[in-house]
Amino acid sequence: MAKKAEPITTQLDTTQRDTTCRVLQQTLVDLVHLHLAAKQVHWNVVGSQFRTIHLQLDELVASAREFADQVAERSATLGVPADGRPHTVADTSEVPEPEDGWCRDADVIEYIVSALDRVIRRLRAGIDETDKSDLVTQDLLLEAAAALEKARWMWQAQLAGR
Repeated sequence: MAKKAEPITTQLDTTQRDTTCRVLQQTLVDLVHLHLAAKQVHWNVVGSQFRTIHLQLDELVASAREFADQVAERSATLGVPADGRPHTVADTSEVPEPEDGWCRDADVIEYIVSALDRVIRRLRAGIDETDKSDLVTQDLLLEAAAALEKARWMWQAQLAGR
């Protein structure tokens, strides 16, 4: 088979590009999985906090989708195609799967905090890894981590006093 064309080049050396794009790919699959999982529980949440959680999930979905797009485009900018295919996400994401069926509001809150924990943990590791390989990517990861950490705080605050 003929080698695929590499139409996009970067000023990073091969090691910097490979390190950076590996981190971007990890981040992409986690963000795609996060927004899909959040949408799943969004459709099925029940309980006295239904409306609040339903709307808060929409905010999380929008944020995760926006960062996923930025992360994928950053990878393409560096000359490496992003892979957000369903099987890639399923095989490599660290986001836990939500339960099927109806989801009690308190369980949704705990699930979202757990999912955000996983995404943020890997984001922070990626921030460390890109410190030497690409500061522009590191800046994007810092922005995503800050937004998701704020979201996690807002979700976790709802568990206080239970």
